[in-house]
Amino acid sequence: MLDWKNRAGAAPERAAEPKSVARSYVGGLLFSRALATLLGIYLLVTIGLGWYWSQEPALFPVAQNAQLAAEKEGKQMVIGYTTVETLKSVAGTLLDKPGGYISNDRFPPGLWMDNTPSWEYGVLVQVRDLTRALRKDFARSQSQSAEDSDLAKAEPRFNFDNKSWILPSSESEYQEGINSLSRYQARLSDPSQKNALFYARADNLNNWLGDVGTRLGSLSQRLSASVGRVKLNTALKTEVPAVGEVPQLDEEVVETPWMQIDNVFYEARGQAWALSHLLRAIEVDFADVLAKKNATVSVRQIIRELEASQEPVWSPMILNGSGFGVLANHSLVMANYISRANAAVIDLRQLLNQG
Repeated sequence: MLDWKNRAGAAPERAAEPKSVARSYVGGLLFSRALATLLGIYLLVTIGLGWYWSQEPALFPVAQNAQLAAEKEGKQMVIGYTTVETLKSVAGTLLDKPGGYISNDRFPPGLWMDNTPSWEYGVLVQVRDLTRALRKDFARSQSQSAEDSDLAKAEPRFNFDNKSWILPSSESEYQEGINSLSRYQARLSDPSQKNALFYARADNLNNWLGDVGTRLGSLSQRLSASVGRVKLNTALKTEVPAVGEVPQLDEEVVETPWMQIDNVFYEARGQAWALSHLLRAIEVDFADVLAKKNATVSVRQIIRELEASQEPVWSPMILNGSGFGVLANHSLVMANYISRANAAVIDLRQLLNQG
């Protein structure tokens, strides 16, 4: 009887958990911690690489760079050599800088970066413009002259899609463009080669400066639009107002999207960086033309404004304060330097047009 009561009233004992369940729990916990640790290390490494890759290349001495390249290759320094060598160096910087060319990256940290690709695109724009000028003007004596075969191959290479990852990649195409420039440069510096030419004339220089002025003017407008402003619609109208009637002008608000402000800023930085080097090379190869036109000071003024725009940005982000507000507006500061450089380009073109 007592045994029956004891059996009925006693609570059933809890079965002990198998050791395999405890081991799996501990193993899962350790795996989760290891995975979180690896993920943390991966993020730290990618963030560190992203910071390192985002460092903009420093300015390099153009004349010394060309002289060293000529001595290394055993070539003769002729008119046009410095310009071509500087163009090659500027284009090569896109491929050889820390992280290489990242505009077409498909994996972190390059995938997460947008400022450096904008800088790369700005440099690429100036490389394309000068390559076209070489093919169209500098290497031809007149409009009916045959174009140089290597320059004809280089221009389309640099105009290849800047975001192509593979088959072919942007890097391979740009490297082929640099190789074509090297072949043209080798023939140019070889006295026995008579088919490679470089004409340092005022009209050729003026044509390229026209493209430079167009680029700088566009950048100035885009940078100034960071704060938003009312702009008159400059589109031509066919309506003729009645006598005594004031014509009506349309207005529109132009403002850079908030997510694009830093991209425009770094594209302008890239163009200014490349153009400052190319103008220093032009100053060397077109020294006689500039001296005859009293235009050397104008070229140096443009270079000074462009190099001033390359000062380090100490802020962790591109600030977009109002024009007269408390916070800085980096886009307006950049627009100031670009506008002053563009004004100097206009003055330089006027000097070159004078007889």
